[in-house]
Amino acid sequence: MSRRSVKIAYIGGGSKAWARSFMQDLALAPDLAGEVALYDIDVPAAERNQIIGTKIQEKEEALSDFRYTVSETLEEALTGADFVIISILPGTFTQMHTDVHAPEEYGILQSVGDTVGPGGVFRALRTVPVYEGFAEAIRKCCPDAWVLNLTNPMSICVKTLYRCFPQIKAFGCCHEVFHTQDFLCCVLKELTGIEVKREDIYTDASGINHFTWITEARYQNIDLMKLMPEFMDRYFDTGYYENGPADQWTRDTFAYGNRVKMDLLKKYGALAAAGDRHLVEFVDNSWYLKDRETVKKWHFGLTTVDWRIANQDRLIRESIEMAEGRREVPLAPSGEALVDMLRGIMGLKTVITNVNLPNRGQMPGLPEGSIVETNCIFTNGFVDPIVSKPLPAGALALVRRNSDNIDLLSEGIAERNEKKIFTVFINQPLCAGLGFDEAIQLFKRMRISEKTI
Repeated sequence: MSRRSVKIAYIGGGSKAWARSFMQDLALAPDLAGEVALYDIDVPAAERNQIIGTKIQEKEEALSDFRYTVSETLEEALTGADFVIISILPGTFTQMHTDVHAPEEYGILQSVGDTVGPGGVFRALRTVPVYEGFAEAIRKCCPDAWVLNLTNPMSICVKTLYRCFPQIKAFGCCHEVFHTQDFLCCVLKELTGIEVKREDIYTDASGINHFTWITEARYQNIDLMKLMPEFMDRYFDTGYYENGPADQWTRDTFAYGNRVKMDLLKKYGALAAAGDRHLVEFVDNSWYLKDRETVKKWHFGLTTVDWRIANQDRLIRESIEMAEGRREVPLAPSGEALVDMLRGIMGLKTVITNVNLPNRGQMPGLPEGSIVETNCIFTNGFVDPIVSKPLPAGALALVRRNSDNIDLLSEGIAERNEKKIFTVFINQPLCAGLGFDEAIQLFKRMRISEKTI
């Protein structure tokens, strides 16, 4: 089989999770070849991934032909790139600790803290300036490259790329909808005995990243949404997790019982298509994050920064062991869609999946230019949005509030306008219980601790 040769620039090439998945999927693409240029401010991490990527390519099961290099500068990595992947951790764990845990003293719990809420606002404050630099570098070095963003806060990252370089060909990739599709596969199996993979079902998705909703889901002629009432009668009280036992949330910080998802479906008539840990941060904090007992009632957990630090240390140890030959380097499909998206753009297959793009009419009810998450078709040089079905009015109102916050935050950061940024901060649904003076106190405290723009 002949292979298409491409250069892929990986910004954040020392990534401990996404990069490994990508390198494995890339090795299993028989029609691709070329170079992956790894760039990271953590040079030793990029060098380890260079060794790991090379080891993956040397495996008998590898079907592609890629070489991995480490670039000393961003410009070196980007020059001549056909595709750019951005996967970075904005800032430090110390800053993330402030994002997530400083608001707890004001009664604000956050289960993730990387997209909306106080944590999301301040993560955006330190991320946007970095993305302004990425956009300019891409404009200078590889203006025709396709750019795949994996970094959170997803919406404002993508919006910044387009604000700074309007002609950029960028989109944001997130796997949260995939998990909900897996959940729907479980619904189908539980009620009909039919076992399928998520790729076998079609879902109409629309919304914003981490707050996307499914209005229609079908397997062949079976309407999966019509199965949901019976499924919820069985499992709403106990919860149901698509990747393990219903109580896995008590042991796994990323697990959840889908009770929030089912509750929102009852209330709004559409299936919220992200993990419960994300969904709860887009609504009033009294709903699901009032206190720790309420969190337990809804069967999800609060991911602490201490856990993230320990997990990062574990991943670094694994990378070192793989690079030094003391741990086997795996090669298996990850279930992610990044490589399929690349192949779709190159005309090697046709792919339909959800991504984040500026609204050009594909998301009814949101302004043009807002970053929305809907299905898109990837084929032969095109990434074209598919117009989604309108959301029920109540669900749309929830989405619109958060989308408007993101747009105003983007504007405020671009202008370095602290009043606009604070307006967004106090309008976060998770800040609904704060008095105005309390909001000012928390904002100033986080501002000093973060040392952002």
